[in-house]
Amino acid sequence: MALELKENQDYMERARRLAREFAKDAVERDKAGGTAKIQRDLIRDSGLLRLLIPKEYGGDGQPWSSVLRIVREFARTDGSLAHLFGYHFIMLTQIHLKGTPEQKAYFYRETAKHNWFWGNSSNPIERSIIGHREGERYFLNGKKTFSSGSPDSDVLLVSWLDRDSGKYYDGVVPTRRPGVNVLDDWDNIGQRQTGSGTVVFDQVWIEDHAIVDTTATKHKVFATIVPILSQIILANIFIGSAEGAIAEAKQYTLNQSRPFLNSNVEKASQDPYIIRLYGDFWVELASAASLVDKAMEKVDRIWEKEFDLTEEERGDCAVWVAAANVAAGKAGLDVSQRIFEVMGARSTASKYGFDRFWRNIRTHTLHNPAEYKLKNVGNWVLNDQFPKPDFYS
Repeated sequence: MALELKENQDYMERARRLAREFAKDAVERDKAGGTAKIQRDLIRDSGLLRLLIPKEYGGDGQPWSSVLRIVREFARTDGSLAHLFGYHFIMLTQIHLKGTPEQKAYFYRETAKHNWFWGNSSNPIERSIIGHREGERYFLNGKKTFSSGSPDSDVLLVSWLDRDSGKYYDGVVPTRRPGVNVLDDWDNIGQRQTGSGTVVFDQVWIEDHAIVDTTATKHKVFATIVPILSQIILANIFIGSAEGAIAEAKQYTLNQSRPFLNSNVEKASQDPYIIRLYGDFWVELASAASLVDKAMEKVDRIWEKEFDLTEEERGDCAVWVAAANVAAGKAGLDVSQRIFEVMGARSTASKYGFDRFWRNIRTHTLHNPAEYKLKNVGNWVLNDQFPKPDFYS
């Protein structure tokens, strides 16, 4: 399938065209689960996987906010594809954040040249892959769950423990390398086409040049911003999903909802209680979206600073992103489950798939609980303490 997307076409117009294509079978694909192979190839062909790569390496040199706008656009129809697109850049840019300039240049160039789609097998809280060195190579054995984007990926960012030293390493492995087995075992209520299941490694070799060399960057503030990037991606998935839920509810209310028996109106769209609810949805979502937009500006600034980033600048951004993520999650969950109140009982039929928006948001919000983000924000408000960098803040 081809959409005839042109390289010189505005990146948001390319994203909108893709989103319209994704919408055609989003409900059916959500029910089926598995891998959205056709849609992933459309993203590859669009050139958007190069969006964040600096121009000197063959990319478009766009800021993170450009990536995040596309994440939000995709999420209006398909939260899974939004997740895969955003996390492609999370995996790719970890080489930029943590590796050597030579590694950054190599993986940026190769990704731009070959339209690589990055996946992950680097779940930080599950240290179940063990590596051991033999000569100039490491050999990896074990498995990782929550390996989002691993099916149909071109390369995987993988993390492992050294068998002898106990040190933790990251590296890049081609997904089709012998010994890599991506399992089709992701069957959760939401994000059903993210392929966030298990990857098994059986004597998988990895060369030295593909092992992230953190010698020069491990004490740099810039190397600690991965959780910030992850949280702002998810915040945009929440906002986009809620926007999509309202848009689909609106069409249903206008064209299919019946007025309530005691409403004394001819159309559901004339019911003052329904009208009020739509106003309530918009106010709640617009407030959260404004906070997310502000946080996106902060993310662009810390990305531009690179290795000149200070602890204070990182901390300020971390607080804003945590707050935005919480607000977006709350608004997204509320709006996506209350849309049924403005559509009526018939809208709960599974053929419409309106519940997918709530299921997608709910699945994500459980991985990084709002209470812990609020603790970080509250500690800053009350005690002037920025969040300490870790896997989730």
